[in-house]
This record gives sequence, C-alpha cells and structure tokens, in this order.
Amino acid sequence: MQKNARVALKISIVVPAFNEERLLGGTLEQIRRAAGVFAVRQWETELIVCDNNSTDGTAAVARACGARVVFEPVNQIGRARNCGAAAATGQWLVFVDADSHPSAALFEAMAGEIASGCCVAGGSTVKLEGNHRVAGLVTGLWNGLSRWKKWVAGSLLFCEASAFRELGGFSNELFATEEIELSQRLNHLARRRGSRVVILHRHPLLTSSRKLKLYSPGEHLWFLARSVWGRGRTFKNAADCAIWYDGRR
Repeated sequence: MQKNARVALKISIVVPAFNEERLLGGTLEQIRRAAGVFAVRQWETELIVCDNNSTDGTAAVARACGARVVFEPVNQIGRARNCGAAAATGQWLVFVDADSHPSAALFEAMAGEIASGCCVAGGSTVKLEGNHRVAGLVTGLWNGLSRWKKWVAGSLLFCEASAFRELGGFSNELFATEEIELSQRLNHLARRRGSRVVILHRHPLLTSSRKLKLYSPGEHLWFLARSVWGRGRTFKNAADCAIWYDGRR
C-alpha cells in the first residue's frame, strides 16, 4: 500500500440508491464538494450511482448530476454496493448512502488514513440530522460500539479495492447488518496483514433521520424484537426488513 500522499490514486465513490429521487441530488452535490480534498492531493475520483431497481427518477437525477449509473435488479443494498464496486476502477472504494452528507473535513481525515498506508478499511461515527433525544442516545451507543468493535456503519465505508474483492464484497444473503458482517471479515483480514480498520470520529457523518418520521416507534421496536427472537434470521429475509425495502420515502 502506498504511503505517499502525492502518489497518484483513484478514489471510486459508490452510492447505492433505491427510490432516492428526493434526496440524491443534494447528496451527490455534497459528495462532489467534499471530494475536492482528493483533488488537492492530485487524486482522481469517479462517482458511481447504483440504481437498485428504483421506480422513480433516481437514475435520471444521478445522470443529471454527472454520475455514472449502473443497474442492479435485485432490491438489496449489499448487492447494489457490490454492483457499483464491480464497475469501479479506483484503488480505493468509498461507499456513501444516498441520504448521507460527508463533509470535506471527514473526507480529508479519510484521505489521511488512506495515505498513511496503515489501514485496509474504515468508516465514521454518525450524527442524525435534527434533534431527537432517544434516537440520539441510540446513535451514541452505536458510535461507541462501532469504535470499540471496529464495526463500520454502512452509511460510510471506505476500503482498499483489492481487499474488498479478496473478501468477495458484501454478503448477498443479508438484507440488513451486511456492513457488520463485512466489518468482521475486514478486521480478520487486517490482522493477517498487520494493518487495521479505523473508525473516524472527529467529523461525524451527517445522515438523514427520515426513518424516525416514516416509521412509528412501535414499528422500530417490533423489528428489533423479531430480530432478537429470530437470532439474526430476520436479516436474511427482505420482507422482514421492510424498513429498508418497502419503498417508503
């Protein structure tokens, strides 16, 4: 892995998108602004949107914003990310969810880790938009667990492309928690390589709180209860993960 920040690199930014017509344009605009830090280092970037079988104008919005659009017919976020990664040509992959806004400071911290040559993958703590006391507490607990276990939130994951492909990418069996499962494999790989997985925390990723508005507390608790009772089997069934796949936006 290269340790010189001025060595030419290409960063492939992949955005999976299912019916994201409303939020995608703002996300892509913010990604382009933040990605200016890569240009300062003379790194090339490409922006890829995977249209995950959307029924709205997601693909048209992506093209209007100058992104390359690829299509994944199976509505599953892991497959969508894998499809985007398959089209990517960069040495590093950066996955950003369509409802999340990375800052230039966050991308600069990421670039520093990439340039150091000491990490194989990483992510960021997250911050929900708005002021939500209970959700903020849950997010804080997740951030602590993420930093402790080196589990990367799916809303922002960066990874050396060769490592991602060596591991086979995201699991095609999981409709949720696929980022945790991949994080576990990345941590094993990092230990074998004498490298590490990092969780950036000084500039948290701002992500949408729309699920709090679209789904009631009862719906969230019911999903959690079924997940605990089913010992993870829920995550392998798209119908059981409707919060991500029912198209409510």
